[in-house]
Amino acid sequence: MPKLTDTQTIILSRAATRPGNLAMPLPEGLHGAAAKMAVNRMITNGWVEEVDADLRKGEPLWRETGDGHGTTLIATEAGLAAIGIEPVAASAVASARKGKPQMVAELAPTTVTSDTPKPVAIRAGTKQAQIIALLQRPEGASIAEIVEATSWQAHTARGAISGALKKKLGLNINSTKEEGRGSVYRIG
Repeated sequence: MPKLTDTQTIILSRAATRPGNLAMPLPEGLHGAAAKMAVNRMITNGWVEEVDADLRKGEPLWRETGDGHGTTLIATEAGLAAIGIEPVAASAVASARKGKPQMVAELAPTTVTSDTPKPVAIRAGTKQAQIIALLQRPEGASIAEIVEATSWQAHTARGAISGALKKKLGLNINSTKEEGRGSVYRIG
């Protein structure tokens, strides 16, 4: 697989944080022939694809097609995988969050939608991804199990559940007391 340049990594990383993995706008200072060359290589490698732009939603244009329409760029699953974001984990978290009102700050700062979950960028192999995998199991995970898997202290594991997973990612995490295990957490 071809190696990503710094510019391509930036484009894909930013796309992973935007609604619908929108790769536009491109980084500041990337214009003209340099932008065209970088994007064409990314399209050739299957990391981004060109799609019709929805001008009513204010999507930025990559190019105009000449018939009054335009196209924009979105990162593909292969592009997300190239920067270490596991599309399966990101979609699992996004589906767990579906239905919760979110701000879509990148395109329209005052628009609140209930159908569009906030984009989630979870890199495979991180401790956050490990915790999510533990919480997705039918038996859930206790703090002791999370501590063992991450080598964190108990207060750090509780903070990650409360802060990163519940508040930042908006996951619905339930807690129940079980004999012999203590508090057991599950993604609801």
